[in-house]
Amino acid sequence: MTTFDERENAFENKYAHDAEMQFKAEARRNKLLGLWAAELLGKSGDDAAAYAKEVVKSDFEEPGDEDVYRKVSGDLGDRADEQTIRTKMVELMAEAKAQLMHEL
Repeated sequence: MTTFDERENAFENKYAHDAEMQFKAEARRNKLLGLWAAELLGKSGDDAAAYAKEVVKSDFEEPGDEDVYRKVSGDLGDRADEQTIRTKMVELMAEAKAQLMHEL
């Protein structure tokens, strides 16, 4: 294998690793968001965990975060405005990434 092939392989491996980490971070963020929203909805225990799974599943409807935002926003109604939900999504993404880095 040439140096160029090795370098190309390394870049491909890094890209795959970064994509996997981003996927895991988004799923973790969505779970945390679901737990946050569940608390606002008065859910706890198994009900909160089930709701968090619904939020995670909602991310598979379309690329990006809008499907998750619509799910949580629709469920919360007037309990949280758009700015609050979007700010929480940003905060929880940072928390999710930190949790994943800590687990490595």
